[in-house]
Amino acid sequence: MRTLDIVSDAICPWCWIGKAHLDAALADLADEGLALTIRWRPFQLNPEMPLEGVERATYRAQKFGSVQRGAELDRQVAEAGRAAGVTFRHDRMLRTPNTIAAHRVLRAAEAAGIQHAVAEALFRAYFHDGEDIGAAETLDRVAADAGLPGMAAMLAGDAHLAEVLAEDEAARQGGISGVPSFLMDRHLLFSGAMPADRMAAAFRRAHAILSAREQAA
Repeated sequence: MRTLDIVSDAICPWCWIGKAHLDAALADLADEGLALTIRWRPFQLNPEMPLEGVERATYRAQKFGSVQRGAELDRQVAEAGRAAGVTFRHDRMLRTPNTIAAHRVLRAAEAAGIQHAVAEALFRAYFHDGEDIGAAETLDRVAADAGLPGMAAMLAGDAHLAEVLAEDEAARQGGISGVPSFLMDRHLLFSGAMPADRMAAAFRRAHAILSAREQAA
């Protein structure tokens, strides 16, 4: 079975939209008999973010030049989300968190075999429920609700920290600068939250090309 890596950040709105499209694409491919092993890989959009995060409105105004511009971008994201079947509640989102702890939780979820479900839970917690997913107590509750208990204890130590930081840096060194990015068997296919039918077509094509290379080797 081929592996599909999704390089992502838990505070990337297009990553949640991309996951919705991905789920639809995977369902179509499964009907055709093509299954993929899904892995979520870390990328920090704001690697210099303070561990406690920052107030979102102020951060967005500084990043995009004005409160109005930030609100305009939020409206565009919300519209794209509705088309993909996910609901953004920007009115509930008060803080922009540091996401290193969320990436550590996702790494733990991979070992437990529920990474895809935990990724969805993190996206929903932040973008719909307005949770501070930089806070250990929030991550502990959200992960437990998704079937992964014990994250507060994990986050109190340094488990998975070195691995997450190394993978984040490796993605940057490998030329990835935007998320979501999709790789099949470590081959970069595309970046962005393209529609499900185009995703499925890209995965079919990549699978066929890789299979032909293997047969020719």
